[in-house]
Amino acid sequence: MGKTVLFIGAGRNQRGAIERVRELGVRVVAVDRNAAAPGLTAADAGEAVDFADLAAVAEVGRRHGVDGVLTIAADSAVPVVAAVAAELGLPGIGPEAAHLATNKIAMRRVFAERGVPQPQFAALRRQTEVRAAARAVGFPAVVKPVDSAGQRGISLVHDADELGAQMAFAIAASRSQEVIVERFHEGREVNTLLVARDDDVHLVTASDRLRPEGVGFGVALAHVYPSTLFGDALEEVERVAVAAVRAIGLRNGIAYPQLLVLPHANEVLVVEIAARIPGGQMVEVPRFGVGIDLVEVAVLQALGEPVPDELVTPRFHRPVAIRFLTAEPGPLPTGVVQSVGPLDKALAFPGVQRVETWIEAGETIRPVQTDGDRRGYVLADGSTNLEALERAEAAASLIDVQTSA
Repeated sequence: MGKTVLFIGAGRNQRGAIERVRELGVRVVAVDRNAAAPGLTAADAGEAVDFADLAAVAEVGRRHGVDGVLTIAADSAVPVVAAVAAELGLPGIGPEAAHLATNKIAMRRVFAERGVPQPQFAALRRQTEVRAAARAVGFPAVVKPVDSAGQRGISLVHDADELGAQMAFAIAASRSQEVIVERFHEGREVNTLLVARDDDVHLVTASDRLRPEGVGFGVALAHVYPSTLFGDALEEVERVAVAAVRAIGLRNGIAYPQLLVLPHANEVLVVEIAARIPGGQMVEVPRFGVGIDLVEVAVLQALGEPVPDELVTPRFHRPVAIRFLTAEPGPLPTGVVQSVGPLDKALAFPGVQRVETWIEAGETIRPVQTDGDRRGYVLADGSTNLEALERAEAAASLIDVQTSA
């Protein structure tokens, strides 16, 4: 393409995308505050710059003469991408859409204004507001930071006293020192990926999101494609997902609405929405499931170039599952890692397409609490989505990790 993009964020989740962008013939300049971020060495040029410093990031873009700005997986980078693109006069989703996609209170309010179905919610800044919020939302409820991701600072609470106690935990994870409390509903969680191209909002995939009970209730243990939903329920998932994308004003970008399907009447609620390719290997779902490369789509949109229909049209339909390597629940033992065996047995298991771990000797594996407690994944396919999941789980159990107390 002969173009250059500024990639904001260069951690483990971003490295593969940076490499893919370079494969597409686009030069990559990456910034990350961590000088040892793996994506910095994967880029054509990498600089240790804290992307919270907008002026410094914009200066990097000017110096390298970039033609576009983008991020993958990093929610906190989305407003930065929008602001830097606006500052440099480059294509972008705009500061307003970026704000609505990353501030949960603003997101909830615009959903309410546009009639997008969602749980009851209330904003909280002070302990004196707890009782009123409890009355407005009811229990059980989820309390979480308004501007954090990766399941950090999230708690499930069952009464006002518990809400007040967990509020400090959520505030500590919030850059703006504000939290949101939302009514908790039992139901099936569905992740959707969509591509917005001007007035067209196109559903790419809908996959089931499996999660544990207990403290780590918000963490995905597995992604399963296609979703086990069908018929009217799946149509309602698509309708609500598209409505959420339109509500935040996303016209050219990739959207990631997370939905909850209640067990009665196919009622669908929006958990939240992101205006980016998500982390957690979600980008592999459309790649292996339908043959759509969202990284290529994101690059074209960052450069302001048209995205042809063929790039968002499925080339095939293949059931796939991604099972994360976790402890309790999961195949990994807890404790201090002594050794990690080879991945050969897992890779040789029928249907397995990819296995990756980032477990290091000396680190501590704990039961699942946040996304950061996932230590790798197995991706497998099958003749059905359930067979794909069974294969991924079986292969995950073949990875030998030795720990000590």
